[in-house]
Amino acid sequence: MSIVCGSTMYAQNGHTEEATNKSTLTYKEFLSKMVVNNLSYAAEKYNINIAEAEVQAAKAFPDPELSFGWADNQQKRMQMGYGFEAELSWDLELGGKRKARKNLAHDQKVLAELELQEFFHTLRAESTITFLEAMQNKMLYDIQKDSYESMRQVAQSDSIRYSLGQISQVDAIQSKLEAKSMLNDLQDADDAWENSLIEVRNIISARRIDSIYLPVGDFNQFVRLFALEDLIVTAQNNRADFLVAQQNKVVAGRQVALARAERVIDLGLNLGVENNSFVKNAVAPTPGNTVVKAGISVPLKFSNRRDAGLKTALYEERQAELEYDMVELELEKEITQAYRNYLTKQKQIQRFENGMLDEAKQVFEGIKYSYQRGASSLLEVLDAQRTYNETQQAYAETLFGYAESLVELEKAVGIWDIDF
Repeated sequence: MSIVCGSTMYAQNGHTEEATNKSTLTYKEFLSKMVVNNLSYAAEKYNINIAEAEVQAAKAFPDPELSFGWADNQQKRMQMGYGFEAELSWDLELGGKRKARKNLAHDQKVLAELELQEFFHTLRAESTITFLEAMQNKMLYDIQKDSYESMRQVAQSDSIRYSLGQISQVDAIQSKLEAKSMLNDLQDADDAWENSLIEVRNIISARRIDSIYLPVGDFNQFVRLFALEDLIVTAQNNRADFLVAQQNKVVAGRQVALARAERVIDLGLNLGVENNSFVKNAVAPTPGNTVVKAGISVPLKFSNRRDAGLKTALYEERQAELEYDMVELELEKEITQAYRNYLTKQKQIQRFENGMLDEAKQVFEGIKYSYQRGASSLLEVLDAQRTYNETQQAYAETLFGYAESLVELEKAVGIWDIDF
């Protein structure tokens, strides 16, 4: 029995629940920490700042250009004097280019805000599922722990019964081996639970050295009543990716307007002053003079013969429209599938809670009791133990699947009332 007892101590010392520096974490606390500390969400929020900077940049007018010049008309050799000039030039944009840039930048900012909203909704749903997985792994660990403790007690009892001559050595050894096997399963469950806790920590932590928390919650808080038609209508108003697809169409239209505006020619305005100093040349002396000049320059837009920029914008607009149509089609399909999955998991939960768990436990306890009095074989005990374990594990997995299906359904619709 030293092997079983030693294994017991090893398992207890390795339990995740007995590790230090771990405190419980409710779902509300988890979401609050995620909003504040999640690094991917923090990085994504900078897209709003970038879009706001682009809005400010789009309001800018073209910069004027100031130039100066100086000329030496062979003053030393021919006494022709010097010349000085200054000119101010500025491009006058025509065709509403600045307005088109402002409109585009504004709608791109709206798009960035909607994309951030979509990112947050996705992050919240995925993080919630990770939180639920940690809770599920805790349940699976507890189930495995109870199974191991039960088998360990049987092995200890069999060791005593063998020493008294009540059972064979083979039965005593087999029960001991089963306890060892369940200990291995317990350690695997412990590792899975620990890994899920690390996943939770990474979602809500800004530093690697932050504490690891133990998620707590209630799997019985996921019962809802929905009407499929109402869900589809709600999704068209609330779902983030649907709103992003709508805004993408608006942005694509703004890009077309800007491309059309950029094909309009701009005028170059210039105003200059030129000063020539007194010419002292004996042959042709000339008094100094100042010339004021103004002009307009007109570019020759030969590039307009190649409308690649406009064509690109038009193709992107058509692409955005098709993507919007695709999202609209996918929306109804995804909601319908998520809704049916939710109802299926709901029925499975009801079957478990309407007798399956109790019946499996009664069978196991009954056969175990009979075995301890010599009325059943060890194989019957092991078979009943496995059936009971599988039933409990299936129930835990179904609870998680039920909660996950609600998360996926509400994410698909664009609503959120989850709290457990």
